[in-house]
Amino acid sequence: MGNLDELTSRDANWSSLHVGVLGLGIAGFAAADALMQLGSQVSIIDSSSHDEVSERANILGSLGASVFLNASELPEENFDLMVTSPGIPPQHHFHKQAELMGIPIWGELELAWRVRAKSGGAPWLCVTGTNGKTTTTLMLESILRSAGLRTEAAGNIGHSLVGVVMHDELDVIAVEVGAPQLPFVQTISPWSSVCLNIASDHIDHFGNFNEYAQAKARIYERTQYAAVYNGHEEATLSMVKSADVLEGCRAVGFTRGIPGLSELGVVDGALVDRAFISNRRDYAQELALVSDIHPVGDHNTENALAAASLARAFGAMNAVEENRVPPTAVRDGLREFNPAPHRNAMVANNGGVIYIDDSKATNAHAAHKSLSSYPSVIWIAGGLAKGQDFDELVLAHAGRIKVAILLGTDAPIIADALTRHAPNVPVITLVTRDTSAMNEAVQIAHERAVSGDTVLLAPGCASWDMFTNYSQRGEIFTSAVLNELGN
Repeated sequence: MGNLDELTSRDANWSSLHVGVLGLGIAGFAAADALMQLGSQVSIIDSSSHDEVSERANILGSLGASVFLNASELPEENFDLMVTSPGIPPQHHFHKQAELMGIPIWGELELAWRVRAKSGGAPWLCVTGTNGKTTTTLMLESILRSAGLRTEAAGNIGHSLVGVVMHDELDVIAVEVGAPQLPFVQTISPWSSVCLNIASDHIDHFGNFNEYAQAKARIYERTQYAAVYNGHEEATLSMVKSADVLEGCRAVGFTRGIPGLSELGVVDGALVDRAFISNRRDYAQELALVSDIHPVGDHNTENALAAASLARAFGAMNAVEENRVPPTAVRDGLREFNPAPHRNAMVANNGGVIYIDDSKATNAHAAHKSLSSYPSVIWIAGGLAKGQDFDELVLAHAGRIKVAILLGTDAPIIADALTRHAPNVPVITLVTRDTSAMNEAVQIAHERAVSGDTVLLAPGCASWDMFTNYSQRGEIFTSAVLNELGN
């Protein structure tokens, strides 16, 4: 095999490459499929063999891939490269084996960057952060489409980035990036990038918060035009200051307050731009109204400002006089934006009791944003805590939690925090350890709720102990609510 550095586009010679693909989820399947299309010899290695993995393995096996399921070690083959899936922790023994064998490791993002077209590939606008990634990426996609641009939202959002890039006929790609996708990148160079915020999450995956934060910071590496940061999150500005960006890349902030020079912000209920206009020293361009943003909330105002920043940054690309993403595109994109399912979604309003599905609140930081939005909450929470504690969350919201209904493996961790910091809040911990626990939780919540209360599913935890994913958890909650209300 020749030099991997020569593999900078799908037009390069991939045919002499033997690649091991680690993990057969959405990312792994797309990676294996793309590599086989490019002529590489592919071996798939997965430590499981459940139905979905087996089905994908059968498809790829029929196309010529070698398949190793229920694997505990790497197969003894002469690999030129490993492409790893984001669900596999950096310190996993597969990675350690590959490193000991001198086999380079690429992540999904690196492969996607390397299989872009030799010329004319769509630039990337990259979004990461502990919370708000999906909302911001979808807002960005909506704004770009309102500007008449061909675009797709891809990556951690559940739409394979490799698959999108392999069939790229786009002007720009809105890329959601999760921290687990960032350890194994070497050459990706986004047009613009943002880290929305940083809080404790994925500690079980990275080992400690510092490693997690360092992974997030890599979103800014080799950014070409605008490194966007959150003016309310000092850590994101520090990331930008330390980032190894390309020469000429600008630091652009966003704030819910009045913006300074080279920032987007809010003035008299309007989102305004003082970064991507020619006379920004003396003037702010109105882009949209805060009332155009939905769902409402400070966190979504920040998400909208981040999305507008990336969109306006792309609109400035090659623009001679006017930004290709005009203010009307920001306004219309935010108005037409469809929130992701299970993200602060109203399920029902029954007799003044609101039922909210925020199953996508899979960490304490996201649950904080959700709890902040409602004055009197019957809180349904719990699952896999991923190494988090909940002391700060409970301290912040002890006055608004009326009842806590806890389920899942790490319910005792939340219960302990409530005992320490909110001893007057009734805590009901369910012993059921299957999906029927959600029906039980909703029944109890319905019995306890009165007009003015919000029954809020904001688990603060991952779902995998009892549910397939957060979507299934939210769907079962929604179904339970509608059944309980007789709808």
